[in-house]
Amino acid sequence: MSGGEPVYIGSIDQGTTSTRFLIYDHSAHIVGSHQVEFTQFYPDAGWVEHDPMEILESVRTCIAKAMDKATADGHNVDKGMKAIGLTNQRETTLLWSKSTGYPLHNAIVWMDVRTSSICRKLEKELPGGRTHFVETCGLPISTYFSATKLLWLMENVDAVKEAVKAGDALFGTVDTWLIWNLTGGLNGGLHVTDVSNASRTMLMNLKTLDWDQPTLKTLRIPAEILPRIVSNSEVIGQICSGWAVAGVPISGCLGDQHAAMLGQACRRGEAKSTYGTGAFILLNTGEEITQSAHGLLTTLAFKLGAEAPTNYALEGSIAIAGAAVQWLRDSLGIIHSAGEIEALASEVESTGGVYFVPAFNGLFAPWWRDDARGICIGITRFTSKAHIARAVLESMCFQVKDVLDSMHKDAGEKGEVKNDKGEFVLRVDGGATVNNLLMQIQANLLGSPVVRPADIETTALGAAYAAGLAVGVWTEDEIFAEKAERATIFNPELDEELRKKKLESWYKAVTRTFDLAELSL
Repeated sequence: MSGGEPVYIGSIDQGTTSTRFLIYDHSAHIVGSHQVEFTQFYPDAGWVEHDPMEILESVRTCIAKAMDKATADGHNVDKGMKAIGLTNQRETTLLWSKSTGYPLHNAIVWMDVRTSSICRKLEKELPGGRTHFVETCGLPISTYFSATKLLWLMENVDAVKEAVKAGDALFGTVDTWLIWNLTGGLNGGLHVTDVSNASRTMLMNLKTLDWDQPTLKTLRIPAEILPRIVSNSEVIGQICSGWAVAGVPISGCLGDQHAAMLGQACRRGEAKSTYGTGAFILLNTGEEITQSAHGLLTTLAFKLGAEAPTNYALEGSIAIAGAAVQWLRDSLGIIHSAGEIEALASEVESTGGVYFVPAFNGLFAPWWRDDARGICIGITRFTSKAHIARAVLESMCFQVKDVLDSMHKDAGEKGEVKNDKGEFVLRVDGGATVNNLLMQIQANLLGSPVVRPADIETTALGAAYAAGLAVGVWTEDEIFAEKAERATIFNPELDEELRKKKLESWYKAVTRTFDLAELSL
């Protein structure tokens, strides 16, 4: 789309700790943005909740303020806004009342582990145990996914039980809750989710891209509470009055990691790692569904239109990445701001033999041990806070390396995962990638290049691309074209022998975390 009139695409990026709204021009440059943090609730050990109404309000504030900022800077966003894309924290589970519009309980956040007893029970009862649903939905039975959280709410919350029984309950992930409210709420709000978010519920059939009836029957989940599934790039509906972008179509929706894949333009054979609260590594496997034999998840990459082909992915999810840096800051007081960790960790050449495994709420891929707990080992009288800071950075990179090794084994011929040019490169994004030391450690431990784009906020960009694609602002060729913008490449600088030794020590440290959940208080 070209011509004289201004063209803008908005992107709602609803994350685990904050909400943002970004406005992109036709060149995909940001012309306005606003960000709001919101409350994290920890009602019990291992439990994490959000207030859905606070999330909704944060979106309203971000949209209004970003529009005001862009207008103040001379951009005619009121006239030029063509579409809105949405991306969100995945698996976080909500139920609300169809008749009142209010949540029936706080949202249960993706990292919450309260459903471990439900998971154990299902594993015992169902043939195949943990892997019972893998063939259908690509996911093991885990506290991570929405289905087990939904079961917990249906079993433990009276308001939910009553609403489900009365036909008054609506289930959704964060995208569903936001779209329902953005498109009218009680006045005809649309109850939808997209294929990428649906693929994280443990309820969607990867082949049919619809809710899997045998799974719903097994788990006794009523189909009528579930949203309709749409593609990642299509006009879903108009934003209702009362919002600063009323009348603009919502035409893109992806879970955050899938949006980052699109923002990074990952074609088949290309992988990206997003470093946020957790770290998420996805490899685009093309139109093939690749089942993992090494503890990874099979999931959607993206489906760019109702009639478009489906791209699948292998994913490894790491529960604690940037959250470990927040822990150093907030719980230990070793640093005062997250930005300080690079300088502190750079004071030493190595960790001095210290290994930190941030299994605060168990370990995700490829270990899947919810009985694991965090440890810091190898401490001597010589150990300083700089060594511990460096060990925290290394822990993120070791975890990414574990996941990529599994991907190589699952997807690659002769253990290699390569793109069309015959090379393996890890594309990186997310807030933590501004840390050059972290990126260099990552390249060192991988033994292959790490590429950081000029714009590291690729999650919001991916949602904008999907929305713009649906309304003709961009073409697929433009989105997947090699970006001329300067990227930073980190090449490995670590001796192969030392890399091997460090990895062996890391595996030793990981095994020490197992079976620690029951330690006495």
